[in-house]
Amino acid sequence: MARMRKEPGRQRRIAADAYVFAVLSLVSFSVLLFSVRSFVVDFRDMGLSMYTGIRGSIYRVTSFVSQTANSIQELATLNREYDELSDRIARYEQLERTAADIRQENERLREQLGFAQTINYRYVAAEIIGYDPDNIFSAFVINKGKNHGIANNMPVIAYQNGAETLVGKVVQTARFESLVMPLFDTGSYISSRLVESRLEGIVEGQGNSEQPLLMRFIRGRSRGEISIGELVVSSGLGGVYPPGIRLGRVSRILYQENDTTIEIELTGTADFSRLEYVFVIDAQSLTEEDPALGTGNG
Repeated sequence: MARMRKEPGRQRRIAADAYVFAVLSLVSFSVLLFSVRSFVVDFRDMGLSMYTGIRGSIYRVTSFVSQTANSIQELATLNREYDELSDRIARYEQLERTAADIRQENERLREQLGFAQTINYRYVAAEIIGYDPDNIFSAFVINKGKNHGIANNMPVIAYQNGAETLVGKVVQTARFESLVMPLFDTGSYISSRLVESRLEGIVEGQGNSEQPLLMRFIRGRSRGEISIGELVVSSGLGGVYPPGIRLGRVSRILYQENDTTIEIELTGTADFSRLEYVFVIDAQSLTEEDPALGTGNG
């Protein structure tokens, strides 16, 4: 009986010891968990990793936003600089074109001045400024008139391709402008001569600068003496045009067996599509110097 009474007390002691052992083990495990860095799970490292990751994400987001804003600003700056450079280049190109135009204009003026010094008649240099509104394909207007010494029927010549060429004659004058009838006008008649064969005739226009000039009333028996490409000049007969001024070159010979005269077509030496400057000459005077008129070397 006494042994049975001892057994319950022993069991209670064993249970108490087990409880104490479990508590001590749990405390030891906790201390080990928070003190040993080599343990499998380190909650301090986990917290630090989470903080570092969040901070890195925030930095990347803010950095992306900042870089995007800077890129947009830089793009706007580049666009503005591009527009400014484009405008500057356009201005430079315009200045270059203007300078090139000025150089070409100076070259043309020097060429015209050099030719003016060889003219043996008193002359007035003029510029074409328009066309007759009632006859736009024929007559044209120059910027010199009565106040500059210009009168009706004065011949008008030009310098093109290294030689002088006949343009027409003045048919109407105002104080500061004059109307010129070109040689291709249907009302233009010029006494002319073939340079090599010395045959004479009358050169007429057909109303358009694109059409050939016609030289008519050439003796029919002389057709074998005329060659394609032969130069035709003014003969000086009639007193309006001085002799020796170029009109054109033979491009075609027109004749029939029973005709007593020959007609030939001429390619005019004056290029009216590029005509800018002309000289109105006083064919009646070679010596007197007039303040309103220039003089040549002769």
